Amino acid sequence: MEEKKKSRVLIIGATGRLGNYLTRFSIESGHPTFALTRHSTLSDNLKSLSDAGVTLLKGSLEDERSLAEAVSKVDVVISAIPSKHVLDQKLLIKVIKQAGSIKRFIPAEYGANPDKTQVSDLDHGFYSKKSQIKRMIESEGIPYTYICCGLFMRILLPSLVQPGLHSPPIDNKVTVFGDGNVKAVFVNDVDVAAFTIKTIDDPRTLNKTLYLRPPENICSMNDLVQLWEGKIEKKLEKSFVTENQLLKKIKETPYPDNMEMVFIYSVFIKGDHTYFDIESSGGVNGTELYPDVKYMTVSEFLDTLL
Repeated sequence: MEEKKKSRVLIIGATGRLGNYLTRFSIESGHPTFALTRHSTLSDNLKSLSDAGVTLLKGSLEDERSLAEAVSKVDVVISAIPSKHVLDQKLLIKVIKQAGSIKRFIPAEYGANPDKTQVSDLDHGFYSKKSQIKRMIESEGIPYTYICCGLFMRILLPSLVQPGLHSPPIDNKVTVFGDGNVKAVFVNDVDVAAFTIKTIDDPRTLNKTLYLRPPENICSMNDLVQLWEGKIEKKLEKSFVTENQLLKKIKETPYPDNMEMVFIYSVFIKGDHTYFDIESSGGVNGTELYPDVKYMTVSEFLDTLL
């Protein structure tokens, strides 16, 4: 039987951390891979992508002509731009709609499902902007896959969820938010990229939200503290911060300095990663769908902090 032809993939934001991983997994998986870049001269990062087999296309999300030319070359578009620029995808959606040939668009979603978060009065539009992009995609009838991975391990985890710190506590005290029992999800960037590329030609993920919930990486604050105590072979004294105390601190701290605490409130107080069932919400579990993807566990990540 003849092997099915691999989709051609355009990645926007390929020079970023996640975008770089996406391009490399795309190439390794046999997809003809293109990257949209503003730069006419090759940086070390762009040269490494080019050397790996990525076709570089000059253009930007503000230039309709370059977007249309890039989109015309591919079957699948993946956006990996930073969350603060998420609304910059509006012109891209218009171009994809006009092209009419894109089999799948994976927007810059990642993180928590913006439609499931419960912090809209605190997040300064962080999640509502992502929901706005989703509604545009759906209203235009563009085929999609949304990727919801919880928190990247590099966010909050390096400090063991201790705001203001850059490394986990090794003395005798640690702060716990709420009762410490609400579960959050952590996934490493490189693993998010691996799962994302798996979806490209998979009909099971078309017009679905792919959730990543590796069982070992669904952790409460109490779980994290216990794991860390085992690694440093020392018991830590827990200081509990109530929901009201955290809300007060969020409101007293100016934006954007308070966003770290907003994320903590979202995942460790409201449970925005895990309060709902994947199947009943119309999503699919990527960890179960692709058991061959080897991912870093929270425990392994904490080992890197020792």
